[in-house]
Amino acid sequence: QVQPVESGGGLVQAGGSLRLSCAASGSTFSDNAIDWYRQVPGKQREWVATISRGGTTVYASSVKGRFAISRDNAKTTVYLQMNSLKPADTAVYYCKAAGWDWGQGTQVTVSS
Repeated sequence: QVQPVESGGGLVQAGGSLRLSCAASGSTFSDNAIDWYRQVPGKQREWVATISRGGTTVYASSVKGRFAISRDNAKTTVYLQMNSLKPADTAVYYCKAAGWDWGQGTQVTVSS
């Protein structure tokens, strides 16, 4: 079972940027569509973005135009570039694909 490792979170001021990484081992990495989700304590996990195995991307309306998902199959890593961050983006961010366990996530905190 694949367990991804998310990293790159931190504390940033509103308007700033962060790039999250999701490293996942496994020979089937390139076959999977991969999602980013986020969760605020006490709320449901929210879908943020998806990248297909062919590189097609889809975004939640709340992040479209500010976030960019990408993948490097050779490094079995998925990225989430987050620009123009808002306090509402504060959450723990997770990556996920079919058949993967949930990782520990990475905390993103945006101060106003």
